[in-house]
Amino acid sequence: MTYRVEHDLLGDKEVPAGAYWGVHTARARENFPITGTAISAYPHLIEALAAVKEAAARANAELGLLSPEDAEAICAACKEIRAGALHDEFVVDVVQGGAGTSTNMNANEVIANRALELLGHEKGDYARLHPNEHVNLGQSTNDAYPSAVRLATIIAVRELSEAMIVLERAYAAKAAEFRDLLKMGRTQLQDAVPMTLGQEFGTYAVMLGEDRLRLTEAVALLHEINLGATAIGTGLNAAPGYAGAACRHLREITGLPLVTSADLVEATQDCGAFVHLSGVLKRIAVKLSKGCNDLRLLSSGPRAGLNEINLPPVQAGSSIMPGKINPVIPEVVNQIAFEVIGNDVTVTMAAEAGQLQLNAFEPIILHALSESITHLRSGCLVLARRCVEGITANVGVMRGYVDNSIGLVTALNPSIGYAAATEIAKEALASGRGVAELVVEKGLLPADELARLLRPETVARLVPPAPA
Repeated sequence: MTYRVEHDLLGDKEVPAGAYWGVHTARARENFPITGTAISAYPHLIEALAAVKEAAARANAELGLLSPEDAEAICAACKEIRAGALHDEFVVDVVQGGAGTSTNMNANEVIANRALELLGHEKGDYARLHPNEHVNLGQSTNDAYPSAVRLATIIAVRELSEAMIVLERAYAAKAAEFRDLLKMGRTQLQDAVPMTLGQEFGTYAVMLGEDRLRLTEAVALLHEINLGATAIGTGLNAAPGYAGAACRHLREITGLPLVTSADLVEATQDCGAFVHLSGVLKRIAVKLSKGCNDLRLLSSGPRAGLNEINLPPVQAGSSIMPGKINPVIPEVVNQIAFEVIGNDVTVTMAAEAGQLQLNAFEPIILHALSESITHLRSGCLVLARRCVEGITANVGVMRGYVDNSIGLVTALNPSIGYAAATEIAKEALASGRGVAELVVEKGLLPADELARLLRPETVARLVPPAPA
């Protein structure tokens, strides 16, 4: 391998001649062998960094601070990166000290060296076009990196929301399919009152819809950026008009309704929007996990559990027990939820740990949020396609539970009275006989009236479907 020599405040260092990254990136690679995951694993972040750098170059050219030729080369390099090129050149570890400086410099160096190539110069010829002097002009890591993190998160959340819609529709389809299937509802794992399996599945669809609305509200806060703040929010070293111009160009590049924060000093140190978003992600995770707990309970058995529904078999369940099938899809979604809940603690502590005019811990916030968002997205899609869409109902099992349940007597309270209903419940429990059988035997209700009261649409308070 051949090398070129680059220089920084610590001295000279060899860099692979073919690398688009430079000396700052090389030192960061040595300093932060933490997760083994480079920022190249986060394509939304790479594309967001390129969008920020392109917007900055356009603004600086507009203000007469960059020559048209240099601005054009920088913008061309950024467009290539946004289209997917050179992502493997973003090699620093996602978790790093320095408030994201290593990530920012990795981007500056890759863009500068690609721009140099486009201008007909060798990589590392920084006398012609420099990572700091030109690509990073008017910026600090402290405004460029947070702005890129916000852009990347907005894009990732959009994909999560789309995946949630897939799962929501899968649950809604099952709710319609199971609309008239009577079963026992349960509270505290004890028999409660009858309901339909459609109502049970419809609940999961409703919860997902509510959570998508909360996600939309939370991500809206990320559209306020601090680009132009430079180091601490005072805008030092950025030209007058730069912040507004850079934001305007970034809106044009991304198509997002971005705005410059009204108080850049506050925006540079505050991570409240990330804390809020993480809390919503935790909410989604908790409710997804609760739904998966229900699926595992309802499908438990098949002979010694509830056995009210069948989850589609997707793999053999045991290396020792022949014929065993396990609820592996709900189980993996449970584990994603546990991870997201833990990530929320990480985001909380990182946001709290900020000091004075800067929070130095946004790299771990990015890492935690990215993992939560992408894993929740995958979990929603897998749960929908590999589990919910293939669920079937065991109608006879559910009806048998209803017919034999003491909880059935609650539906008869208005007709036979609480005292009589209590006596029926006690006798049914002691004798093992059915509630309906005892009610008819004791002449409390005629059989046809009892049948009417116990119809699914009556006990579950179903609303008749709208006319087609």
